Amino acid sequence: MSVLAPLVVILGPTASGKSSLAIWLAQQLNGEVLVCDSTQVYRHFDIGTAKVPLAEQGGIAHHLVDLVEPDELFTAGEYRRQALLVLAEVTERGKLPILTAGTGLYLRALLEGLADAPERSEDLRARLRTKAQLHGSDYLHRALVRLDPENAARIGPRDTQKVIRAIEMRILTGKPVREIHRAGRSSLEGYDVQKIGLLPSRPALYARIDARTVAMLSDGWLDEVRKLSSSGIPGHVKPFQFIGYAELLAHLAGRSTLEAALEKIQQATRQFAKRQLTWFRKEPSVQWLTGFGDDPEIAAAAVAFLRTPRA
Repeated sequence: MSVLAPLVVILGPTASGKSSLAIWLAQQLNGEVLVCDSTQVYRHFDIGTAKVPLAEQGGIAHHLVDLVEPDELFTAGEYRRQALLVLAEVTERGKLPILTAGTGLYLRALLEGLADAPERSEDLRARLRTKAQLHGSDYLHRALVRLDPENAARIGPRDTQKVIRAIEMRILTGKPVREIHRAGRSSLEGYDVQKIGLLPSRPALYARIDARTVAMLSDGWLDEVRKLSSSGIPGHVKPFQFIGYAELLAHLAGRSTLEAALEKIQQATRQFAKRQLTWFRKEPSVQWLTGFGDDPEIAAAAVAFLRTPRA
């Protein structure tokens, strides 16, 4: 029997301290960090996506960040392809891969594989985009709730691109997305996956989200958005739809005060964290730790769990 290579996965909601814990574990266990985040794959969008600055990486290599330009299409399938290459390379060098997972779909794509999804229908997409422009993104999300309520619960109403893809898949296949995803997958092989979940209390998590948003603005987030907008990057590209970037663009266009934008960002981020928790609680075989990743007690519990022999 071949020996499985270890793979550590740290999952949890935004602002729960996944990056801090991953860096600390990497320092203790000779590891490197692999990022599993659908926002951090885009170059130039740094502060609002919570990329770990080089000076705060503790000398630990970080992978799967800054992969594509803002106007490029990037899918869960492409993430899996690149992640598999990085996993193999890190493992071959004798390092422990530590994956920080904030995007549940990307994690599922890596660990469980992807089903045969239908090809894009540009005609259907164009009709759906027109409806969104006429009636707003909430209109499409309500349609998805009727067509595939389980999938709709995992997608925010403002994420028009994902909503359109979900409606497209439901219409073209006649099946809910969950049923499509169950078929034809090729799961990750050759790795002993150990999952650690961070689960701070809801009030503490929300307080940290609010404080982190303020800190991001203090660190120059608004100036980052201003520079990105003036650099010629079109306002319709996906990264400008991310939480915070859309609100700050609206502020720069004079459609909102900075205070109002801040409140909207905080609220949207709290709602996003709630959706992440809903998704990750369904993830099997997770060792849940009730606190933040930068808490020394949580870090000690994590390394103790990883050092415990597996049955």
